Amino acid sequence: MDVAIIGLAQSGKTTVFNALTKGRGAPTGGGGPGGEMHVGVVKVPDPRLVILEEMYHPQKVVNAEITYWDLPGAEDPTKSQGIGGRHKNILQSADAFLVVVRTFTDPSVHNPTGGVDAARDVSAMLDELAFSDLEVMERAVERQDDAIKKAKPAERQALGRHLDAVKKAKTALEAGIPLRRQELSPSEAEFLAAYQLLTAKPVIVAFNTDESGPDVLVSQLGLEDSVTQELGEVSLCGKLEEDLALMSDEEDAFFREELGVGEPATFRVINVSYGTLGLISFLTVGEDEVRAWTIPADLPAQQAAGAVHSDFTRGFIRAEVIPYDDLVRCGGISQGRKEGVLRSEGKTYPVKDGDVINFLINV
Repeated sequence: MDVAIIGLAQSGKTTVFNALTKGRGAPTGGGGPGGEMHVGVVKVPDPRLVILEEMYHPQKVVNAEITYWDLPGAEDPTKSQGIGGRHKNILQSADAFLVVVRTFTDPSVHNPTGGVDAARDVSAMLDELAFSDLEVMERAVERQDDAIKKAKPAERQALGRHLDAVKKAKTALEAGIPLRRQELSPSEAEFLAAYQLLTAKPVIVAFNTDESGPDVLVSQLGLEDSVTQELGEVSLCGKLEEDLALMSDEEDAFFREELGVGEPATFRVINVSYGTLGLISFLTVGEDEVRAWTIPADLPAQQAAGAVHSDFTRGFIRAEVIPYDDLVRCGGISQGRKEGVLRSEGKTYPVKDGDVINFLINV
């Protein structure tokens, strides 16, 4: 999973990046238009892999991973980072956006937007994403109009359907409806997928709070439901989490208990990310490797097999499935088969979180 971290200047987005990537050490407080883009990879904690490692003693254990992209700042400090700029390709390829919103009140950190206002900043960031998409749609309308005029009669019907899809999306964007909430036919969605629109991406709002809190909720901002619908949310103190991330695991745990700050921000953000994107993990086991694979919830088994290898989708025969809890209780696949909890599933079986799967493939 790739998550792009965006936010207004001095929102603390690079501090949050450092916290999430366990003190990677990206410099904070600067980051102008020529600044460095920071990239960090985080392993998704999964206690099930620890138990399976003890059972199978594999050569390696592979956690699922999240890659965080912290884009450099914009030329105008009152604007967001990179929206429509030279790093737009990173935004287009991201699976989700983590929008860092300043709610901390530290007067030593200049606030170019003129005071803390979470509702204003959330709206500004969502508007930035929509404006970027509207620019793309406006150009697309012009190009499609021109293409229809130059096309042969036999080609005009298909081009017209494409133009209708673009105009429909543009009208909805103008009405404040992001692409992810628009009602589109399969053909319309296919036409629009080529434009890699930013409002198609899930959005998680990370409220960057003071050390003593309080936590902030999207529902407290007074924004219309049409604006906040489907947004993920999490509160964290970026500076405190960055400091704790630099410590050893033992020191981190000690100070968290002393300060009463709960689990690390990394865990909270990962949990919210999985929930907002509707993701789960299935597992594969063996003497060579124990591994977690991230897929959308209820993905059909044949498509889930493609996460392991693209050839598995084409050669899929069936999936041998046993829930993680049953596997641990039985102590192994063979005993699970004897007890009848190892199932044989076909192409359309909706894969569940914690399913341990062996795909049978025709090679």
